[in-house]
Amino acid sequence: MLGVLDNYSATITLVALTAILAYSYYAVLLAGQLSLAQAALASLGAFGSSLAVPDEPLLGVVPPLLVAVVTGMAVGAVVAFLLGLPVMRLRGVFLAIATLGFGEVVRIVLNNQEWTGGAQGLSFPKLVDVPHAWIALALVAYWFWRAGSSRFGRALEAIREDELAARAMGVDVSRYRMASFVVSGAVAGLYGVLLAHFARFAEPGDFGFAAAIDGLVTAVVGGIAFVIGPLLGSAFFTLLPELQRAVGIEAGWIRPFISGLLLLVVILFLPGGLSGLIPRRRQRMPATTGVAPSELPPLPPPGTPLVRLRGLGKHYGGVNAVRDVDLEIRAGEILGLIGPNGAGKTTLVNMVTGLVPASSGSIEVLGVRLSGNVAAHRVALTGVSRTFQQIKLFDRLSALENVLVGAHRITPPTLLRRLAWLPSARRDERRTLAHAAAQLARVGLADKSAVSAGDLSYGDQRRLEIARALAAHPTVLVLDEPAAGMNQVEAAALSGLIRSLAADGITVLLIEHNVRMVLETCTRILVLNFGMVIAEGEPAAVARDPRVVEAYLGSEGHGDVSSQEEASRG
Repeated sequence: MLGVLDNYSATITLVALTAILAYSYYAVLLAGQLSLAQAALASLGAFGSSLAVPDEPLLGVVPPLLVAVVTGMAVGAVVAFLLGLPVMRLRGVFLAIATLGFGEVVRIVLNNQEWTGGAQGLSFPKLVDVPHAWIALALVAYWFWRAGSSRFGRALEAIREDELAARAMGVDVSRYRMASFVVSGAVAGLYGVLLAHFARFAEPGDFGFAAAIDGLVTAVVGGIAFVIGPLLGSAFFTLLPELQRAVGIEAGWIRPFISGLLLLVVILFLPGGLSGLIPRRRQRMPATTGVAPSELPPLPPPGTPLVRLRGLGKHYGGVNAVRDVDLEIRAGEILGLIGPNGAGKTTLVNMVTGLVPASSGSIEVLGVRLSGNVAAHRVALTGVSRTFQQIKLFDRLSALENVLVGAHRITPPTLLRRLAWLPSARRDERRTLAHAAAQLARVGLADKSAVSAGDLSYGDQRRLEIARALAAHPTVLVLDEPAAGMNQVEAAALSGLIRSLAADGITVLLIEHNVRMVLETCTRILVLNFGMVIAEGEPAAVARDPRVVEAYLGSEGHGDVSSQEEASRG
């Protein structure tokens, strides 16, 4: 048995090393990024470590391989950070092209350096064997496994699904994308060091375009649905040639042909990769839902000014979407924002929540004065949470996982404590889970916690968005047409829920086309038409305002808005 393993020791080692390279792609794919810089970062880690690795144990106790690994990972992480400063602004294919160009520049530069051996390559001492490779792989896989269910891992999944919604939940998209890129660089540097000290030789051409594509394909075939996806992809591509050779397929063109055909089958019929065949373990509802996260800040007392708008305007070219809006929202009220289609309602709340900058005027939200450089996640972190006119859920995550992302603002970081299995991490996670479960129960979705958001009905998706927004423990809750698509019974239940939120101290800004619901729910109403405020006040007075009736029904309208709306339905 040992003799057989010795015969295949190189193959077994390559499975582990290729999996480590695939994990460097896995790190960025988790955040929805497509980078091809990993092979170049691996080369920098490998050749950079050659300058630092000692011939004898450092200080008599630190093995040379450990010195090389630390150096290579540090080089990969630092270079990835420096590269990320300009390229993290790019998305999709543009990021792939930029990082591919970086890889070619690195290859050419290293190919013309004496200390790398140039095109002739460089010899390395033999320091890596089967145990070293698999221990390194186990540590890398362990890191990703423990990161997956942490605040950090949920943020990356949210960014992959919908960056805009992630920002609205308080996730600093730029910082987390950079973090995943740096992690990718460190893992790539580890791969470069281990490969060089296993093969005892490396030259810049080993880390070129072909290596970059091979690593990406391995990660994609393995999939990101489960943490062992990179290992499955590595085993698939590393062992496949050995299996073909074992059954007697020796023709040079047949083996790559079969490999390519199997790859095509995986991509077509297993879009989630090989790991998609493994049932995903969903986070479960806790046994009790009454435990809330500790140290939640108290909500402001009723009447406290929370939002101030002065002369607020937004124009797109020659179109004035919002003009000269003055508004103050106080704690404890339910402010309804109504108006005909195209009146500027959503544009107004997008400015209040930091998603779009104002063209004129001033905005102050919870003591923060918004300007062009205030990001949406910073507004969310102050205590503003929202839903969207067009539903923006994380479709591939479960209902409970969506709400856990919504709790990002009040969830303490647990990644480092999870790596060390500290009890405090488990306690914090249980509190957050109980809090998220309570929000699902509040909107009537407790029995659908494990269902993917994309599989829920339209009405349930609307309710899930509200639960996700509530998970942030908001001071101000912005609801953008939450009753769209609901029948009268569902709208009445939603109205009761909104009133209960206000009773709990949450200030609600409600945009809604169901005027009767707005009149029955809100304590104050603001009416926009063509971007300008035409009425403001108590619901009964606004409903009878001639300007409001005319805006909705034209100059021939009579009575109030609610009666006219009821008549039009009849």
